[in-house]
Amino acid sequence: MRIALLILIAVLGALSSGTASAQSETDRLRDALRNATAQTRALEDQRTALQAKIADAERKTAEAKKEVDGLKAQLKKAEKEHRDAVEEFNQRLAERDDTLEKWKAAYEEAATVARSKDAERAKFESEATTYKASTKSCVAKNTQLVKAGKDLVQRYRDVTIGEIVVAREPALGLRRVEIQNQLQETQDKFLDQKVNP
Repeated sequence: MRIALLILIAVLGALSSGTASAQSETDRLRDALRNATAQTRALEDQRTALQAKIADAERKTAEAKKEVDGLKAQLKKAEKEHRDAVEEFNQRLAERDDTLEKWKAAYEEAATVARSKDAERAKFESEATTYKASTKSCVAKNTQLVKAGKDLVQRYRDVTIGEIVVAREPALGLRRVEIQNQLQETQDKFLDQKVNP
């Protein structure tokens, strides 16, 4: 545009050296030059305003880019925090599952031990009942044995010398048979009270 303006000025200068008709032509060209200069100034003002707008737009673009970069960084940070939180949650969940499995295994083991202890307790209670019954039977038989023993001792104390002589009498041996029958009866009483294992 400046080149066109310079050419126009040169043409005006060449024409101004001409005639009077050229004078009016010169005035007209001067007016055109003034108009062109005014338009050039207006265009320069517009160009300066547009350059200011471009600079402002570039500044705003840079600010927006900086803000976008900041938001991207925040988004990346939030995504990382989310991933970390999910990983931590999954790890805690896995640890909880492991702990739960350990508790289940311990519970099963405790339940097995409890069942075996209950079985042993039932067995021991059964054996205790059997032993109590056996003890009662033994006590009863012992009482009978003591009674039979006392009877035997009492008979032995009650034996007189005459009975000893009669018992040894060889001719008939009646008393001897009676004593043997009493001994057999006492022995049967003792054998009846014997406890069988």
